Amino acid sequence: QVELAESGGGQVQVGGSLRLTCRASGKIGTIYSMGWHRQAPGRQRETVAWLGERGRITYLDSVKGRFTFSEDRSKDEMYLQMNDLNVGDTAVYFCASNSRLADKDYHFWGQGTQVTVSS
Repeated sequence: QVELAESGGGQVQVGGSLRLTCRASGKIGTIYSMGWHRQAPGRQRETVAWLGERGRITYLDSVKGRFTFSEDRSKDEMYLQMNDLNVGDTAVYFCASNSRLADKDYHFWGQGTQVTVSS
């Protein structure tokens, strides 16, 4: 089992910045990829940034150049730096990970943190 806990959400005006933090605990050594999703009311879940198994980071087209994924393995944390936020970025943001346990793959999620961008 992997537990994920997000922090750093809040309300910000258009053009502002926020930094989300996700702390992992539990069977961290089983994680082979990780990243961030978001879910806005009435919209499908989007994968905002993802660090794949081979170390490549991919971004949702609409956040490229504005959002940056990073991690600090010494702290068991990953981050999402979000700059130049716009109203369309308003959503609940979830960190997530893929883990392999007993030859099975699992997708774990945090509880989510609300990001609200106002004009």
